[in-house]
Amino acid sequence: MNSANDHQLAADLATRAGALLLKIRARLTADGAPMAVIKNEGDRQSHEFLMEALAKMRPNDAVLSEEGTAYACHPDRDVTARTWIIDPVDGTREYAEPSRTDWAVHVALATEGLPSAGAVALPALGFTLSTAEPLSIHDLPPVPVQARIVVSRSRPPVEALTIRDALGAELVEMGSAGAKAMAVVRGEVECYVHSGGQYEWDNCAPVAVAQAAGLHASRLDGSPLTYGHVDPYLPDLLICRTELTEAILAALVG
Repeated sequence: MNSANDHQLAADLATRAGALLLKIRARLTADGAPMAVIKNEGDRQSHEFLMEALAKMRPNDAVLSEEGTAYACHPDRDVTARTWIIDPVDGTREYAEPSRTDWAVHVALATEGLPSAGAVALPALGFTLSTAEPLSIHDLPPVPVQARIVVSRSRPPVEALTIRDALGAELVEMGSAGAKAMAVVRGEVECYVHSGGQYEWDNCAPVAVAQAAGLHASRLDGSPLTYGHVDPYLPDLLICRTELTEAILAALVG
């Protein structure tokens, strides 16, 4: 069972990592560093900060980071009850472009395989969404007649096109997974669907925050999202307003 401190720790670490990333980007941009250097330095320093902080604050928990090659702090990663799952920079391409705001920092805790605490910092926008002080779907405006589906700037997944056609929706382009998921939480769009393959660090924190807000989050077939597996690959993801869940799943699985 999580304490309030787990929720607050996730929010604090994501926020602090985001502040560090902004400083790194500003300094390297001013120095004329190429995008590759900005990406690498941001990833490395944010990863090191988060790993060191979790080793100090939660020494008995497992930790999985996108920038790490294996779990740290606990050898039995497939059976450990508590696993912190982090993405030091979600959307490195967007992060490396000084004008972009659609990138994030993910810090989540999975307990017995389920997302139980989490935070998604959107540093360039100046705030963090978390399970410490979750937003609520009850505060969002009604679903518009033409629902909005957020997709990547590159080719949208075929499932997004299926939902668009079934619901008469429109597509909205955005960068990182965290930014897209938080757009649903904030009421900027009503659905985020992904089928190109992700990893646990791509969506554990966003799913924790979305579920705490009262949104639907699942695999594309409606099955639960689980975490802390030996293989962290997650093929697909759906986050949407609950009012649309039945229609979206019907469009996807019949």
